[in-house]
Formats: sequence, structure tokens, C-alpha cells
Amino acid sequence: MRVGTRVRSITLASAALIAGAGLATYAIGAPPAAGPRAGGVLAVYDTVDAHVATATRLAGNDANLKSVARICTPPQQGGGGGAAATSNTAEPAKIFDNLYFIGIPSVSAWAITTSAGIIVIDSLDNSRESETFIEGGLKKLRLDPMQVKYVIITHAHNDHFGGAQYLADKLHAQLVMSETDWGVIERMQPPTAANTNRGPLPKRGRAVKDGDKLTLGDTTIEIYQTPPHTPGAISLIIPLKDGNQRHVGALWGGIGFNFQQSEANYTTYVNSVEKFAAVAKARGADVPMANHSNFDNAFQKMAALKTRTAGQRHPFVLGAETQEKIFDIQQECAMAARARLRTASASKK
Repeated sequence: MRVGTRVRSITLASAALIAGAGLATYAIGAPPAAGPRAGGVLAVYDTVDAHVATATRLAGNDANLKSVARICTPPQQGGGGGAAATSNTAEPAKIFDNLYFIGIPSVSAWAITTSAGIIVIDSLDNSRESETFIEGGLKKLRLDPMQVKYVIITHAHNDHFGGAQYLADKLHAQLVMSETDWGVIERMQPPTAANTNRGPLPKRGRAVKDGDKLTLGDTTIEIYQTPPHTPGAISLIIPLKDGNQRHVGALWGGIGFNFQQSEANYTTYVNSVEKFAAVAKARGADVPMANHSNFDNAFQKMAALKTRTAGQRHPFVLGAETQEKIFDIQQECAMAARARLRTASASKK
């Protein structure tokens, strides 16, 4: 059974539970050994243990998959799901011919070069970090910060928008975020003057919606809304170049479960993954990307990239099958968390 069919079955059952039908265990199509998108049906129960076991099996001993599978383990707490870094500084790095890392250990930022300027993805926590690691990082990479035309903000958490207003003011870049999350920011309280770790709330810029495209010169980025990490979190399809080879990045905009805990939100998460996974598969995505390096092992890959020899596979290119497994693991962990909520709710009755 394809995961879409399976997800629809679970969604209907979950909706019945949310509507007050009470606790129920129900049979669903279980993923075979190859993963939820492969064929074959087994009868299993929608339980925490079943979903965690499937995610664990899918991850195996692959470090890139295990980094994602850790979201199966509660609790997911904090603003953005980033790693707690002992040293929160990093050197910028060229990843592909048109992609650069300009982030820090706790939260990632990326730069995409095009024939008509630069697109930056996310802006770190505050103006200080944005100036040091984004503007300064671009200079270290011998790229002109004044060529930044757009700053895409993946979602309305401070560690992703905190440095955006600095970039808009200093570089005259246009800020881009979903219409939904612009609304979220407009309802936020600005940080106090004493809170120097939080950047100012950015002024409304360009609003995008599900399925929009952002084109700059020879490069088009596809944008898909993938809640509920925030209501308007967006995930991106990014064309990448490695010499004569072409690859496709799939950047998931908010992987952690740090949203309001409800069965409905976990159903939304599963459905968002299903939607974006279908797009990524259709585009041939083979480079999984994240906006926190502890989910895509960016620093380990950058270390491997330094020793890459001619003809050796690019360490960021994991392949379409691995990308698909990452989405499968995300769904399994979300369904495990939903089953956990259901069990906890039933125990209180």
C-alpha cells in the first residue's frame, strides 16, 4: 500500500477519534521492509511501538537517517529544534557550484547564487549573527553581499527571522515568507531591549503561498507550505549544480514537533510530508537539506567535502531513495507521536 492511501486511512480514523468516537485501535496497511512507499500490505496496529519500530528499521545504521529518526523520541521542545552548540561559530563553505553554507552550528543559513544575484535562505537569530555569519560569510566566500536580492524565511521562529531585518536594511534585500507566517509575526510581541539574543520582528515583505515559485536570473525555487512546525512553514525545491552534474535539493522547512500537541496537528504534519514528498519525487530530489544541521549532518558532510577527490560522489548527494526514506521516517515518527497523545488521553478517562 502506498503511503498516501495509508495516511488517508489513518487521517479518517484520527478524525473520528478527535470528534469523540473514543479510543480505538484499527488495522492499517503496514509498510514492507523497503519502506512505506513500496508495495505490499501487512496488518499492524497504529501504535507508538509499531511506528517507532518502522522508523528505526528504515534508518538502520545510516547516520543520515538516524539523525531524522531521533524525532521519534520525545520530548521535542524549544523554539526551532536546533542543536545545543558548545561553540556557536562556523566558517562559511561552498557546497555546490551555486550553494553555500553561511550558518552556525545551532541553525543553518544558505546562499544560492544565480545569474542575477543571490538568494539567502533564513537569517539566524539576530542582527549580530546575520552581520557576522551571513554578510561576513559571503565576503569570506568572495561573494558580494550587496548582490543578495531575496531572503527567504522558512518559518516564523526567531532563529530563522531574527537577522532578516538587518539584511533588508543593509543589503536592500526583499524578505520572502508565507502569507500565513507574516500574519504570525504580526501578532508577536517584539523582543525587549534587554533580550539581545533575539532580533527585531521583520517588516512585512513579499508574501508567498503554497505552490509559488521564486525566480531570480537562471534559477527558480519552488515553494510549498508545510505546516504545522509553524502554521505557514515553507519547504523548498532547489536546483543545484556540481560541475556538469545537476542535482535537486529538498529543504524541509520545519522538522521538529515543537508545535501545539494535538492529534490534528500531527495529522497535518503527516499530510504535509506526503504532499512535499510527492513533489520531491517528481523533481528527482537527491539532496536532503534542513535548516538545522543536526537533522541533515551538514557539518559532517562539509568535512567530507574537504577531502573529496575528482570523480568521488558528493557527500551531500544521498540519492532519491534516501530522500524518500527521510520522508517516510518523518511520517512514522509523527504517527508515533500522535498515537502517544491518544494513549495519554485515554489513560485520563
